[in-house]
Amino acid sequence: MSEWMIVIAAALLLGWPLGLYLAAVMRGEPMRGDRLFGWIERPIYALLGTNAARGMSCKGYVTAFLLSNVLLFGLAWGVLMVQAWLPLNPNGAPNMSWDLALHTAVSFVTNTNQQHYSGQAQISLLSHMLVIVSLQVLTPMMGLALCVATLRGLFGGRNAAQRKQTGQEGGVVDVGNYWADVVRATVRFMLPLCLIWSLALTSQGVPATLAGGPVATPVDAAAGMAGQKIPLGPVAPMVAIKQLGTNGGGWYGPNSTTPLENPTPLSNLLETLALVVVPVAVVFMIGALTGRRKFAALVLGTMLTMSVISTGIAIWSEGYSATSTDAALMEGKEQRFGAEASALWAALTTQTSNGSVNAMHDSMAPLSSLVSISNMLINGIWGGIGSGLQQFLTYLLLAVFLAGLMTGRTPELFGRKIEAPEVRLLAVLVLLQPLMLLSFTAVALAFPALAGTSNPGFHAIGQVFYEYTSAFANNGSGFEGLADNTRWWNLSAALLLLAGRYPALIIPLVIASMLARKRKAPESMGSLQIETPTFALTLMAVIVTLTLLQFMPVLVLGPVADHLSLAGLLTQ
Repeated sequence: MSEWMIVIAAALLLGWPLGLYLAAVMRGEPMRGDRLFGWIERPIYALLGTNAARGMSCKGYVTAFLLSNVLLFGLAWGVLMVQAWLPLNPNGAPNMSWDLALHTAVSFVTNTNQQHYSGQAQISLLSHMLVIVSLQVLTPMMGLALCVATLRGLFGGRNAAQRKQTGQEGGVVDVGNYWADVVRATVRFMLPLCLIWSLALTSQGVPATLAGGPVATPVDAAAGMAGQKIPLGPVAPMVAIKQLGTNGGGWYGPNSTTPLENPTPLSNLLETLALVVVPVAVVFMIGALTGRRKFAALVLGTMLTMSVISTGIAIWSEGYSATSTDAALMEGKEQRFGAEASALWAALTTQTSNGSVNAMHDSMAPLSSLVSISNMLINGIWGGIGSGLQQFLTYLLLAVFLAGLMTGRTPELFGRKIEAPEVRLLAVLVLLQPLMLLSFTAVALAFPALAGTSNPGFHAIGQVFYEYTSAFANNGSGFEGLADNTRWWNLSAALLLLAGRYPALIIPLVIASMLARKRKAPESMGSLQIETPTFALTLMAVIVTLTLLQFMPVLVLGPVADHLSLAGLLTQ
């Protein structure tokens, strides 16, 4: 419990100044450090052929976003399929099959980091640095850029005053420059933060080398092995960005359960804190960026309340529930950390879209699995960097629309009416999640040869549903008892990765741009007040209804039934 309180307090204390700094970065105004960062940024802008001061319309912004993703995907897919023939491969990683390389490239381009491979054995050092870590740095900043552009749109765009003066409020809305937003956030915010965290982890013993690693002599000669190669590499920088960038994944297959990624209690605390510190900073950024500090307080209060409830249930499930006394539940957990630290990490890694683990989620108590799945279905408690706030804004727009209807007021957000075109786009996001998740889960369970589950009965339902939920939520964690490196899983999961990433980022920006072109009505006593505790409760009710109740049957058949079955066996 003490570690939980330390992590939340530290995240809030660090998130506030980081959020203020991030807001200054995203405003693009002159600031200290321009001389230092300018010499890095200017050649990048020249290479991209863009003028950082020139704004973009919503269409131009989205086009640039999609183009950058397509180019990065092509590079990643190609490198992974030929990595065995490229330099910096001291551990002898083979070329990936086309379907595994496709899934891996899609997974990292979508900021998911879902791994159907074991990193230390199937990824070369060059692929780790050129593909994996590079995408882990860039893709969260792309999500942040889309989120900032959406916030600009909700408040009229950067040229709102100019359009109003010229009487062209319905004209083109300037939502910012995509390339400038990504470059500034990467160079001025994410890379310096990763450097600090990487040095801290290296001080705790996390490897940071380009050497292939030593060969150790097994203690037990009966093992039949003359020696065992210990694969090393620049692990610390990768662990830093996988945690800070809500990326997940791991240099090693066992992820942060292994001492090579997570050697000490301090490293575990640093990595746990890194799960949430940047998403919290993004929330603090809202107030400084938009000037609506009460709105930022609404977002922070709602997210923090849901986070406390979720984390509390997870810790109770692992440490104090009826199934917690079963010694079998310690299988898959590190004795160095114990049940509470494992539950805390599991809750925070799924509240964000991180997905890294310090314990195997497949081995956790069924109700802990229920918490993890619920977090990913919501995907907006903290969420990924930028993408989490985009999901939250989707819930906010829906809650405003429903609250307006229930109170007899015109649904409007920040003085702009929410009408049928916006609601239709919101409906696409609401319906897409159950359509994709339930359809693919049903197909996989109908054909056991496709599913490849390792555990029959209720747990098998949880294994399949968790994998698809993790992919759609761009989380990346999984029940590792699932045989997921097959053509079915690689291709079907890749489809859900795409479906979960791009509509959730693009549609809120499109809606914000549509709202920005509408005439702003002055707020009055008759306007719906959203920056209140009452509306926050309404918002949470909408979130629970939309994301949990519609999945109740599969949750009951999976983790809930699994819990009742295990508890029944324990009482016999």
